[in-house]
Amino acid sequence: MTYNAGRYDVIVVGAGHAGVEAGVAAARMGAKTLMLTLNLDMIAFMPCNPSIGGPAKGIVVREVDALGGIMGKMIDKTYIQMRMLNTGKGPAVQALRAQADKALYSREMKKLIENEKNLTIRQAMVEEIIVEDGVCKGVITETHAAYYADAVILTTGTYMRGKVLMGDLEYESGPNNQRPSLKLSSNLEALGLELVRFKTGTPPRVNHHTIDYSKTEIQPGDENPKYFSYETTENLVEQIPCWLTYTNEFTHQVINDNLGLSAMYSGAKRGTGPRYCPSIEDKIVRFNDKPRHQVFLEPEGRNTEEVYVQGLSTSLPEAVQHKVVRSIPGLENAEIMRPGYAIEYDAVVPTQLWPTLETKAIPGLFTAGQINGTSGYEEAAGQGIMAGINAVRKVFEKEPIILDRSQGYIGVMIDDLVTKGTNEPYRLLTSRAEYRLLLRHDNADLRLTDIGYEIGLISEERYEKFLNKKRLIEEEKARLKTVTIKPTETVLQMMSEAGASPLKEPTKAYDLLKRPELEYENIEGIIESNPELNNEVKDQVGIQIKYEGYIKKAIDQVRRMLKMEDKKIPENIDYDAISGLATEARQKLKKIQPLSIGQASRISGVNPADISILLVYIEQGNIARVAN
Repeated sequence: MTYNAGRYDVIVVGAGHAGVEAGVAAARMGAKTLMLTLNLDMIAFMPCNPSIGGPAKGIVVREVDALGGIMGKMIDKTYIQMRMLNTGKGPAVQALRAQADKALYSREMKKLIENEKNLTIRQAMVEEIIVEDGVCKGVITETHAAYYADAVILTTGTYMRGKVLMGDLEYESGPNNQRPSLKLSSNLEALGLELVRFKTGTPPRVNHHTIDYSKTEIQPGDENPKYFSYETTENLVEQIPCWLTYTNEFTHQVINDNLGLSAMYSGAKRGTGPRYCPSIEDKIVRFNDKPRHQVFLEPEGRNTEEVYVQGLSTSLPEAVQHKVVRSIPGLENAEIMRPGYAIEYDAVVPTQLWPTLETKAIPGLFTAGQINGTSGYEEAAGQGIMAGINAVRKVFEKEPIILDRSQGYIGVMIDDLVTKGTNEPYRLLTSRAEYRLLLRHDNADLRLTDIGYEIGLISEERYEKFLNKKRLIEEEKARLKTVTIKPTETVLQMMSEAGASPLKEPTKAYDLLKRPELEYENIEGIIESNPELNNEVKDQVGIQIKYEGYIKKAIDQVRRMLKMEDKKIPENIDYDAISGLATEARQKLKKIQPLSIGQASRISGVNPADISILLVYIEQGNIARVAN
């Protein structure tokens, strides 16, 4: 017998990296929000890698921050190491990565949520979605509490029917030996949602005192760290290094000799694992020509001796894990504090979602994070904030916010998921973005802060600072077009030291900055500088000038793409009434229900001929619609 436990505008189920972004965004947009989680002590916990960021992922964190999210601020507050990756390459692939104090990150996030206005948090196991007349109306917990709301966001991570695998050991569990959610999956299936079985894994943790670091390579943080949040001005802390070592032939022999004992290679049918974050067993089998693989030793925090052995994710029996770990230089006497394991879980097939992350089958029900088939804290956060935004927009009867592929990696990810789906845990990569020159670490605020301000997640003070930054960038670019640099002795010396060919005639500073060897700081040393400009503005000026031609080409491509996105497909169009469509295209279009010609063109199995037929049909105006 259920009892009425309260009414809210939005309910968020789960308090992982997707859930906290969804809940805080909803609350700050003015919605009365409830967050339900299995364990109040595990809020925003990092059950796997104790880090935030990296290629593509780090840019997502910047995008979340530009929209008004919280992940960037929290990692800036709790990092133990900060490092900019790919600094020797162009700005499109540079990305920030931080090692986290995972316990402090979780505690600080819990404190933030507990003190957030409009946000109520409770410990509860959700077992059922309340659906009335086909519309989501709330949730029911295992204690028979019925909570009602106009929108529900599921962010259950890897907990739905979670099962831990280690050798021949199997038991029902969420990550880190937490309770799994066992009944919600069945309820979702009964409501008509299609689920898929995925798996992920984690490596052993070893005791810091049992590592011989003299046999490893130090990986220090940056001397002058940059930060994820545009609101972080400075938080200099004593950084803790990571360390690099490698597997070897003996390691590989131990693994090959015991492959039959691995849960992933025992012959039993298992969920699909992540291609881009493989287990050590996967690496040895798939890349058997490689004599060694990298293993990073990453501290899990300032007040723990646990060290995360990145690169050694495994589901081998614990006894074999000891042999594998101790075969690696520096780990010969290492003591495992927690063994590695694989975990299977249920995910929603994401092609059942609209680009708002609302389910097509059940209006008012949204999903975000690993439940949508993604991997990674950052991907979860990106979906979480968008689900929170769109749930509130729906409740308040406002137009949804949908980022396109040229606006952010978040837009790329969501479009990939809802248009193409995924047959394995999805991970964001720079190669997934066709406009990656536009989607950089340095310009996330220029791309998305206007949206964050419009929806109420960016404060007036922050927005004024943002507008001032944009003004300074444009003024400095204009100024550099008026400043002439002559080939003086000082200038020639500067160019020689920078490795640039000599200047032969007077040249505008703007044009000189286009040379690949020169950066803004080189130019700054020989012209009158503007004391108003901070490093962020200077970096932006240099990048925009240096890559002007490439950026213009990318923007032209975006304009052509947006013309396709602007061609909307009428709601409830009857694809069976369109003669000439290929059978596969007809089936895919009916399943995905694309909102635009642009989205339809990205569906696997829909070819250019099908798009042409669809365009002609729509332009004729005689649209047959499926009866509701």
